[in-house]
Amino acid sequence: MKIDSAKIEALRELLAAPHRKIVLVAHTNPDGDAIGASTAWRDVLAAMGHEVTMIVPNKYPYFLDWMPDIREVVIFRFAPERALEAIRGADIVFCLDFNSSSTCFLLYCIIEQLCGTEVITRKMAEALYVGMMTDTGNFSFSFLTPALYRALAVLVEKGIDVAGIHNSVYNGYTEDRARLFGYAIHRKMNIIQEGTAAYMSLTEAEMRRYRFQQGDSEGFVNYPLTIKKMKMSAMFLGHHKFIRVSLRSRGDVDVNLFARKYFDGGGHKNAAGGKSYVSMDETIAHYIRSVEEFACEGGLDTPPLR
Repeated sequence: MKIDSAKIEALRELLAAPHRKIVLVAHTNPDGDAIGASTAWRDVLAAMGHEVTMIVPNKYPYFLDWMPDIREVVIFRFAPERALEAIRGADIVFCLDFNSSSTCFLLYCIIEQLCGTEVITRKMAEALYVGMMTDTGNFSFSFLTPALYRALAVLVEKGIDVAGIHNSVYNGYTEDRARLFGYAIHRKMNIIQEGTAAYMSLTEAEMRRYRFQQGDSEGFVNYPLTIKKMKMSAMFLGHHKFIRVSLRSRGDVDVNLFARKYFDGGGHKNAAGGKSYVSMDETIAHYIRSVEEFACEGGLDTPPLR
């Protein structure tokens, strides 16, 4: 991905002054992409001589606890005064979120043009790889381009342990999470639209039953897509004030379009999300109606998988 050279020069000028106080802010429910981008960009800026504070709104998933320097991330929910003090005193605030591609891939492209890839250390490469891997479902959907794989080759050449990173992220769950997954698949997965769409839902009470932790539902929404005819899947997670909607698809089915149209959300073509502010039953009914309408408009029309 080529970033506009004028924007790169503007960024270079912004960072040229020494010893600036910089805050990096990521989105709510920070994932591997958000944490990876924060820690990698922090290291780049620190190497330039800047003082950097990383802030996230709430706790990151526990399966990212192994990442280097993650304890330095300020969690607003637990330390609001510390976070606000850093923001008030900042010379620059970066908001790390990007919907067209992995934030870590975009950041890699920025670093490449701003500083050159020689500044990327093994630790930075590890963080960037985590983001690219998790944001694409282990490189199975969303923005899989030659440029992405060229970036991955550079990261691997920095000496990262690809198998070790995969194991730390995807094989570090709890027993409760495994049992919750079994419950969700066995009891809560529903198939509609002649087997081409699916949805699962978990209420707050159901999640408490399995001692739910942030990140435990990671990957649940992808599982229905392992069914041969399936083209689209949704996951509804109940929260105190809203329902979080996660959407996944394969092929040319555009859940970014679906999320924007029906759930005031967005994301990538094959991975998107949104929110619902009505009850779980009403949310599911709205989803079923929306899928029917989406299908009638040709949204599920893709060549059949053989």
